Amino acid sequence: MILFQTMGSVAAYTALSAFMLIWLGAGMNPFAASAQLIRSLLGSKRYFFHFIALIIILLCNKMELRIESQLITQYNFTALFHALEGNIVHSIQQLFHHKWLTPFLSFMYIVVFQALMLSSLAVYTTQERVSGRHRLYYATCYAIMLNYFVAIPFFLFFPVQEVWSYQDSGATFFLLEAFPSFESQYRLLSGLDNCFPSLHTSMSVTLAILACSSSNRRWAAIVCSCSAVILFSIFYLGIHWITDMLGGLTLGVFASAAGLKLSEWPAYAKRKPVI
Repeated sequence: MILFQTMGSVAAYTALSAFMLIWLGAGMNPFAASAQLIRSLLGSKRYFFHFIALIIILLCNKMELRIESQLITQYNFTALFHALEGNIVHSIQQLFHHKWLTPFLSFMYIVVFQALMLSSLAVYTTQERVSGRHRLYYATCYAIMLNYFVAIPFFLFFPVQEVWSYQDSGATFFLLEAFPSFESQYRLLSGLDNCFPSLHTSMSVTLAILACSSSNRRWAAIVCSCSAVILFSIFYLGIHWITDMLGGLTLGVFASAAGLKLSEWPAYAKRKPVI
């Protein structure tokens, strides 16, 4: 079943999914929640600066692909990962493969993953508008940036190919069934050897931990459920190794903890000394 024909369809699905997630998570009109986010960005230089910094680091991930292509010496550690794991991913695919499960997990991997990041910013903005601290908004910005700051050097100097592309893995790239033009379009945003650590894992874990740190139990349940499905999709679709997931899990825990810690710093700085 084909879900995506072009990146335009991916963008449309992502926008619709983000609005749905905002509606479910914030419990209000998604347009009103999005408007609140825009007002916060326009009304606070600090708020706007963090958002722009987030966009810049996301663009750096695309620049990494250009830098990597110009490196004279390139290593490949895929054989090492295969020696450690064998064909575990292939076995997972064989066990769970179903024609209706493939489009669903492809949608979660491509669309919901992106939508979770966008909707998190809007949900936390509306949730914390009364207190004015916006701790979770800043924690999300810091944590996402840390994920990419740590992952990009690995992508450059510790390249590992996606499981399906390694001949001896036996894995199949099921994502092509839902997005036939993936290699010619989406691949521009995701390098074939940018596997370790798995950013889909680290970002999903990060967002889940931050959601659990909020007082919004419904949002925490939504994000944790989506994150669990995304983690399963990286194996089912034949993309990541188990080792990639373990690396992403470690990075996600670190980034979320550091993001929460960093988000507290401005509050400490504003406190008046006790006399």
